[in-house]
Amino acid sequence: MSYEPQALNSDNDTVIQVQGLQKCFQIYNSPGQRLRQFLQPRVQRWLGRDVQRYYREFWALRDVSFEIRKGQTVGIIGRNGSGKSTLLQMICGTLHPTAGHVEVRGRVAALLELGSGFNPEFTGRENVFFNAGVLGQSEERTREKFADIEAFADIGEFMDQPVKTYSSGMLVRLAFAVIAHVDADILVIDEALAVGDAFFTQKCMRFLRSFMQQGTVLFVSHDTAAVKSLCDKVIWIEKGQLVESGPAKEVCDLYLQAFYEEQQGKSAEPVVRPSGARLNATDLPFHDQRRDFLNASPLRNDIRVFEFQPDSASFGERGGEISNVQFLDRQGRPLSWVVGGESVSLKVEAICHRPLRSPIIGFYVNDRTGQALFGDNTYLAYLDSVPACRAGETVCATFSFEMPRMPVGDYTITVALADGTQQEHVQHHWMHDALQFKSESTSASAGLVGIPMRRISLDVLPADLP
Repeated sequence: MSYEPQALNSDNDTVIQVQGLQKCFQIYNSPGQRLRQFLQPRVQRWLGRDVQRYYREFWALRDVSFEIRKGQTVGIIGRNGSGKSTLLQMICGTLHPTAGHVEVRGRVAALLELGSGFNPEFTGRENVFFNAGVLGQSEERTREKFADIEAFADIGEFMDQPVKTYSSGMLVRLAFAVIAHVDADILVIDEALAVGDAFFTQKCMRFLRSFMQQGTVLFVSHDTAAVKSLCDKVIWIEKGQLVESGPAKEVCDLYLQAFYEEQQGKSAEPVVRPSGARLNATDLPFHDQRRDFLNASPLRNDIRVFEFQPDSASFGERGGEISNVQFLDRQGRPLSWVVGGESVSLKVEAICHRPLRSPIIGFYVNDRTGQALFGDNTYLAYLDSVPACRAGETVCATFSFEMPRMPVGDYTITVALADGTQQEHVQHHWMHDALQFKSESTSASAGLVGIPMRRISLDVLPADLP
């Protein structure tokens, strides 16, 4: 077993290599048992007797192997107690493995447990120099950067107060300010940003996105939306073992499926249907919405819509099944092309294979990384009068809205059928990427999507005369 921090070698893209990593903790029921374990085995071995063990073993990690390359942003997901923090501590060198091998190339800056690495009796200023020194930065270099660290933390006069007087938010501010200014090659962040206020979190995210352009990031979070937004790759750990490793969207989707299956049991098999047959194909011809706006601005947002994919990855109890998803125009015609900023409806149909007392249908529009951009469901609209669905019947949801102006790129729509309430429900059919569309050209817009404006005005008001 070993931990080997090394200088970053540009000839080798691998900056973190983990092989067969295992960690076992000894759990004692009382301090007395810990003392007996320290003393009695020595006596028992000296007397030639069998050695008695006064602890039980807890394996936090078992045979975990992976590698991370320079410039990757890697998310680590898993439930509480799965071994994520233990893994990070061994990568950072603050915890030694029971077995296995960890090799790290480059300087690591880590934000792990809140306040770790700080002396509560020292002032914030003293802790900056102490913590930066622990991370390998010289005192002279820290002095050069102190003004930037102080400005980033933005804790005012508390910089010269003992850290034990800080709130949790102030601790995060100071800790993140230090790791952001130590010229690290690898940044490790473990859920700490959840404590900060909205303004500071946004500042940290801006720094992270800038750092990601040249550095390597390990990001631990329960927020799979943030993980999909930030990360190229995701490592999923459960009960100390590596369950899945791969592209962020794929692994996060599997993690979501596992969460629902733990709550309601394993997903049922799809209903058998003829090969290649669609569940609920429409006989109406598809319409090109661009034809309705031939004289529109050349900056028009043209969006190509592909056909419903009934065999997309999905999970659920299959008490009902999504049978069709389409964009419709105002006349109810299915659309093959949509114009951003114009009125459309998203129609989702589902066949009930058994009675559903309170069916809910919902959707998300996702970007190419799987990040949800917008969506809705039928629950609140039918809170007091939910139409029950009997076996063999079809339940149909229609969401009417003005299509946002979408930046050029690929998008998918995730749809779902559930039964119950917003908080407590059974997921019958969750369908990833049921419908795909592609924004071929777009007008200027700010943000992830452009909201269609009813009117934009620009007026010059006269100066107030004396």
